[in-house]
Amino acid sequence: MRKTEIASPKLTPALLTAFERHLRLLERADSTVEKYLNYVREFAAFLDGNPVSKSAAVSWKEALLAGGDLSTSTVNLKLAAVNALFTFLGRTDCKVKLLQVQRRMFRDTSRDLSREEYLRLIDAARRRGNERLALVMETICATGIRVSETRYITVEAARSGRAVISLKGKIRTILLPGKLCRKLLKYARKQKIAAGQVFLGRGGMGMSRRQIWAEMKSVCEAAGVEPTKVFPHNLRHLFAREYYRRYQDVVKLADILGHSNISTTRIYLISTGVEHVRQMERLGLVS
Repeated sequence: MRKTEIASPKLTPALLTAFERHLRLLERADSTVEKYLNYVREFAAFLDGNPVSKSAAVSWKEALLAGGDLSTSTVNLKLAAVNALFTFLGRTDCKVKLLQVQRRMFRDTSRDLSREEYLRLIDAARRRGNERLALVMETICATGIRVSETRYITVEAARSGRAVISLKGKIRTILLPGKLCRKLLKYARKQKIAAGQVFLGRGGMGMSRRQIWAEMKSVCEAAGVEPTKVFPHNLRHLFAREYYRRYQDVVKLADILGHSNISTTRIYLISTGVEHVRQMERLGLVS
């Protein structure tokens, strides 16, 4: 179906299906497609059958801000999703401006996952007999890969000590620690996995991002860790902080994480509020 055939002013189910197909043709990550579709459906519900218009988009933006319970980044993600839809429809006149975000000077530690908490999650998963989850968490945290990249952890990768990841139009090679490789191969032998992905879910398919997220949440209470701290991307953050603390090499870290822009890597490494206050106190400017 061509764009000229679906450029309807109303967000019909057929149009949303065509938009999803468009995103996949652009090779957007599965997680991005899922988020964009969810946000566009929210916008469609807000429209309540009314046609798309600039005024409606602005009203939705105002409604998101009026709620007061969404972070600036979340609001911008929702706006970016509908802007992508408007571009697809050829209705760039409907696009709205994203919120301006001042660069953060320090991070909120309330959502930081500590090394000790991470180890408790691993232990809790093993005590519950979920060796697969324990190994998934160790793999993400020991390599810094994204949860969507766990499908590249294969028996072949464990044997060679390196995984070639192709995502978002970029290809990079991740080196796997020897101890992790041995654990992956031992697990694969136990599960009778001779080749291909190590982490398999239902029906022999690779574990989904949602499944990993849900299984991590299920061990929070047993591990004594706040659920708000437990999600796959926080393991990647922990890897980044630990790597930088040890080697102080942000350029190499950006390469390992697959960041095109080093500014993205720096977001992972900004100091905590406590550290920021301590630095300011050292200035000795209060008599």
